[in-house]
Amino acid sequence: MKLVFATNNNNKVKEIRSLLGDVFEIITLHEAGIDIDIPEPHDTLEENAREKSETIYKMTGQHCFSEDTGLEVFALNGAPGVISARYAGEQKSADDNITRLLQELQGKTNRSAQFRTVISLIIDGKEQQFEGICPGHILTERKGNGGFGYDPVFVPEGATRSFAEMNLSEKNQYSHRARAFAKLVQHLRSITDQEFTN
Repeated sequence: MKLVFATNNNNKVKEIRSLLGDVFEIITLHEAGIDIDIPEPHDTLEENAREKSETIYKMTGQHCFSEDTGLEVFALNGAPGVISARYAGEQKSADDNITRLLQELQGKTNRSAQFRTVISLIIDGKEQQFEGICPGHILTERKGNGGFGYDPVFVPEGATRSFAEMNLSEKNQYSHRARAFAKLVQHLRSITDQEFTN
């Protein structure tokens, strides 16, 4: 099965391809010849994910999926949440976003947080959503050089290192995105199994 992944983020493409293996062919927007930055105008991850997948489905008519991910920090009432990528401004600088987050958390003892991913899948015009959550906490300083986004300051529950100190396979053991994609893969496999048995 061929699926268009509605993203321009190569790091996310690398993660999903490592999870899906060879069973499904993932086509990026660039590979599909689509050069747009899909807006994320909504107040929830669910609505933004749907906006992206519906936009690509209307453009291509192909099976597609998108995801929207937010870091939700409890001491900040769920911020940065839906604006995680542009928390420090429209330049979408991960380093600036982390700097602002650490500043906002100065003096706060509760550093609990969670990453949450929502995937919107459209097959034959019908949408389904899948959610993945990774609880953890925010460090007081950056650690590690891997990953992307807020990975240098986020330690998942049950781990002692930040996402940025882990390799991709280690990160996938905890990752919100991996958990959401696992549900997506299970659903896609059930669809393809039905196709082969019918």
